[in-house]
Amino acid sequence: MDTVESDRRVSPLKNFVAGGFGGICLLLAGHPLDTIKVRLQTQDCAVYKGTFDCFRKTVSKEGIFGLYKGMGAPLAGVTPMMALNFFGFGLGKELLQRDPTVPATYTQIYLAGMLAGVCTTVIVAPGERIKCLLQILPLAGRMKYTGPLDCAVRLYKQQGICSVYKGTILTLIRDVPSNGVYFLTYDYLKHYLTPDGECVHHLSTSRVLLAGGIAGMINWLIALPADVLKSNYQSATDGRYQGVRHVLRTLLKEEGAQGLYKGFSAVMLRAFPANADDQLKSSSTSPNQASQRSQWQGTKTIPIDGSEEQTSGEATGSVKVTSSPLAK
Repeated sequence: MDTVESDRRVSPLKNFVAGGFGGICLLLAGHPLDTIKVRLQTQDCAVYKGTFDCFRKTVSKEGIFGLYKGMGAPLAGVTPMMALNFFGFGLGKELLQRDPTVPATYTQIYLAGMLAGVCTTVIVAPGERIKCLLQILPLAGRMKYTGPLDCAVRLYKQQGICSVYKGTILTLIRDVPSNGVYFLTYDYLKHYLTPDGECVHHLSTSRVLLAGGIAGMINWLIALPADVLKSNYQSATDGRYQGVRHVLRTLLKEEGAQGLYKGFSAVMLRAFPANADDQLKSSSTSPNQASQRSQWQGTKTIPIDGSEEQTSGEATGSVKVTSSPLAK
């Protein structure tokens, strides 16, 4: 039993390394499409006709590095952010799953994922604020900021810390529910894709990529409306919007409900490869995280000595893994 409890403990070092490495991979793979997404979401008039048109015009006017505008802020925060994400998830499971012999339920997985979304907001909100401002500078027709640090310093000098954290509520609205769905979907798909009689921790690379990619797409289906509101609110000039409800009313009045899904194509193109790559890297870097995310009920147990045996009940000193998802 000591071995099981040891596996369940949240390891800050392993979470930091694995989460950070996975986050950097996700950022490098997805930032160009993120730039396109933000520009499509925040354009006042029809500057771009769509994802490909935005890509073509950005590269034509700014070169390939124009797609990486604003990457400095998320790059600086991605390692602690991803570490907090997985740490918050592991902590949430420990708080909710008090009996280590009882597998986590769907509800517990979802709530633990929501807690992870709350934990990351302290880093994500200011990073998103700075990133969005830098990404839309060419649309504004002037280079107001020379880089992420200059942007952060100017925002702080002008209106204090509140300006740096502008859009925090919308960041929470975006990340908390979608993060819960992401972790739940990823765990469900990993077990669903595991062949009968095999261990979920030995899932093939292609199936890990598939599970991570689909989970990422579902995550963004839920997060996109709040993300559109957040991008517009954080990049708007001071005084344009009086609050969250005002930006929502304005967007619905000017563009209708479809305005909440601006940048959909860019988001979906980015979500699958970026999240698939992130899960592959984080899983391969820290096998312990797979066990933290996979305390599900099943019919197979793996005893401490590594041998496998079939059992229909609880096994002392064993870690339960499922060969197929079971509804809770």
